[in-house]
Amino acid sequence: MPTVSAHVAHTLARHVDHVFGVMGNGNAWFLDTLTRETATRFTAVRHESGGVVAADAHFRASNRLAAATATYGAGFTNALTALAEARQAHVPLVLVAGDEPTSGPRPWDVDQIALAAAVGARTYTVGRADAAATTVIAIEHALTYSVPVVLAIPYDVAAREAGPVPSAPEPVLPGPLAPVGPFDAAAITDLARALAEAERPFLLAGRGAWLAGAGPALGELAAATGAVTGTTALGRGVFPDDRHDLGVTGGFGAAGAMELVREADVAVVFGASLNQFTMRFGELFSPGTRVVQVDTGPAATHRHVGGYVRGDARLVADALVEELAKLEARPSGWRESVDVVTLRAHDPGPADGLAEDGRLDPRAVAHRLAALLPADRVVVSDGGHFIGWANMYWPVASPDRMMMVGTAYQSIGLGFPSVAGAATARPEATVVLTTGDGGGLMALADLETAVRTARGRGLAVVWNDAAYGAEVHVYGRQGLAEEPMLIPETDFAALAASVGAEGVVVRELADLDRLAAWTAEPADERPFLLLDCRVSPGVVAPYQEEILRVNSRR
Repeated sequence: MPTVSAHVAHTLARHVDHVFGVMGNGNAWFLDTLTRETATRFTAVRHESGGVVAADAHFRASNRLAAATATYGAGFTNALTALAEARQAHVPLVLVAGDEPTSGPRPWDVDQIALAAAVGARTYTVGRADAAATTVIAIEHALTYSVPVVLAIPYDVAAREAGPVPSAPEPVLPGPLAPVGPFDAAAITDLARALAEAERPFLLAGRGAWLAGAGPALGELAAATGAVTGTTALGRGVFPDDRHDLGVTGGFGAAGAMELVREADVAVVFGASLNQFTMRFGELFSPGTRVVQVDTGPAATHRHVGGYVRGDARLVADALVEELAKLEARPSGWRESVDVVTLRAHDPGPADGLAEDGRLDPRAVAHRLAALLPADRVVVSDGGHFIGWANMYWPVASPDRMMMVGTAYQSIGLGFPSVAGAATARPEATVVLTTGDGGGLMALADLETAVRTARGRGLAVVWNDAAYGAEVHVYGRQGLAEEPMLIPETDFAALAASVGAEGVVVRELADLDRLAAWTAEPADERPFLLLDCRVSPGVVAPYQEEILRVNSRR
């Protein structure tokens, strides 16, 4: 007779194609049914945090819900940082976790509901009579609110017989928020007129626009207005025509491109939260720019926003194109008057690739890698000082091909398990991890997971500067002791080789030629490749310099 855990496994399997995690006492029955009786794939990771990270990256790469699983107690607490990251990043996933018995906690149990609530995740606890229905409710909550949820299975209930698995109803999800009603209609008419009259219109799009499927509509709007375009770091590639696109705005943007943004007279922002990094700490737009934000939230998210239209990005963009046609508006011609390609170019670094201390200049490495990386790449980034290099130098085809797992919660150490999630979501693509040595060591348990799941379609770039770079640049400059900020130089190439990958120590640009040869090999015949790039700790990323300038004013 099916158990409570079987009810959870079968119901969840109808809605997810992948589960990541570590087996333990609290989820053993669930995993037994999942792997024996369903078509949903299970990928074992080596740390519970890695299971949540992989499920998170799987969604970001495919827009398909995935699940993680962990046992109770220590297994659950190990997953908390990754759960907090998913909550801060608004990524839906389901964490199936064992929990204390219904009779009360044992010495090794903790209040998991309170811990999950502390990081913003809601818990749904299954019972003997409602496991399937509760599972559907948890899925519905995750997808409706774009958040992670915990689906808890009490220990003394997990193996209890529960009868035949019922046909649970499908999750009920909300549709797009249409820009309808007197207020919204008037706002769209007003915005269309402003764009029609603008001499230097600028359109900025974020990940929310991508999730709304607004790319084609935004392309039409840009053409109709003659606007120059730009994106947030998580919205890269959303505009279908990049000939007039400035790339990422904010600290990852090129200096010339950001100067051009300040010339805009009307700027419309679609599906972007306008955080401090995108907004360059309030300096992205000039005081004279009329800034209008389009989003589904209740109100504008930045003090510089002068107008707000609440609605789905795609529907609002479509409505604006229609209204501009009624006005017989003509394109401004601004974007044809500027050399966008030159403006968005970044400093390639020294010709020989070396910084003053004799180690590699990370700008030169990033610039060279941009020419060598496979075109089908999906880039996953850990958190740390180095995040600027990939975002500045490596273009991607669409927002689901660049994900930053860790930055929402200001965390490092989530890089290697991200590879597993992206690789299973996009098996046809080459997954490229960018990570620092500090975060790389923290996530080392799942280096093996990355190698096993991505194989010849996986590549890791480790920015190895023998330091926690952000701390050195922020606090070392203030005179604080640097010893706690330093890391003994680690041979990541050797670590990679120990788990079946090929590791290459990169001390000069010529060492990157191995990547060119690797890319030319058939994917099913080549190993996972790790490039251990020995870069200088003295080269500071431009976005970090921007943060330092802002902090110096306080």
